[in-house]
Amino acid sequence: MQQTQLGRTALSVSKLCLGTMNFGPTTSEADSFAIMDRALELGINFFDTANVYGFDKGRGLTEEIIGRWLAQGGGRREAIVLATKLYGKMSDEVNDRGLSAYHIRRACEASLKRLRTDHIDLYQMHHIDKTAPWEEVWQSMEQLFREGKVTYIGSSNFAAWNIAQANEMAKQRHFLGLVSEQSVYSLRNRHIELEVVPAVRAYGMALLPWSPLAGGLLSGIFSDAEKVRRNRPALLASAEKLRPQVEAYEALCTSIDIEPADVALAWTLANKDVTAPIIGPRTMQQLEQNVRAATITLNEDTLAKLDTIWPGPGGEAPEAYAW
Repeated sequence: MQQTQLGRTALSVSKLCLGTMNFGPTTSEADSFAIMDRALELGINFFDTANVYGFDKGRGLTEEIIGRWLAQGGGRREAIVLATKLYGKMSDEVNDRGLSAYHIRRACEASLKRLRTDHIDLYQMHHIDKTAPWEEVWQSMEQLFREGKVTYIGSSNFAAWNIAQANEMAKQRHFLGLVSEQSVYSLRNRHIELEVVPAVRAYGMALLPWSPLAGGLLSGIFSDAEKVRRNRPALLASAEKLRPQVEAYEALCTSIDIEPADVALAWTLANKDVTAPIIGPRTMQQLEQNVRAATITLNEDTLAKLDTIWPGPGGEAPEAYAW
């Protein structure tokens, strides 16, 4: 597995990031353990989670599963770059959400306890909190850094101007600021090419795309429609609205003899602005397939055809829409 730097930092991470959202809700603890062990064997050292993962089965459940995996020892904690996120509602308590100083402190302590570790390598804000002043946010993050509880700070689902505002305020405080942005990005959803990608590039941040397979839309949905209909009818219904594009995409994948999911992930990896797409395997088979995709290089002709099927916003702002 190829390694790269996490943005402008000196930290090395794998070119694929193991997303763990399925651990607990759809993947058993035993299978989650096996997937994490295998990911390490395959050279993936970058693991991502969030305090809300577990959802209806219990927010925090995924972090607890990872914590029990780490507690087995064997150098597991030392072998990985551990990322988690905060922001989402964790309970019915009015302040148990967002990016207030109150919640940042409590959320970090709770994640550390669930993860059974004394530090988080990359602590990410899961969403912008429009009620929280950056002075309050950075003061809290700086305190966690001083205490050795977090090493780097990242963002997720931020607009470009949020990224700029956060980093400029951090610069004034002589703090490193945001080192990564985790955004939805795939052939199906290329909105961030307008402004977020240029902002990430300008600030030397890592770009960590989530949902690179567009929730399964790019995984060969019509080639196995009956299975999808049984297990994920809402996804198939959504795909029907894009049937001409999806069918053209699947036909292209067939013509080059590469699985659709592999093409989608390889396209993301081909983008020089992408640091590490986040894969979210539910099974060991999916993990193995995702890793295989990291070895695929798409030629210029295929990339051009993919752009035709799944056009982006027309480039970067403002040239994409202004003279």
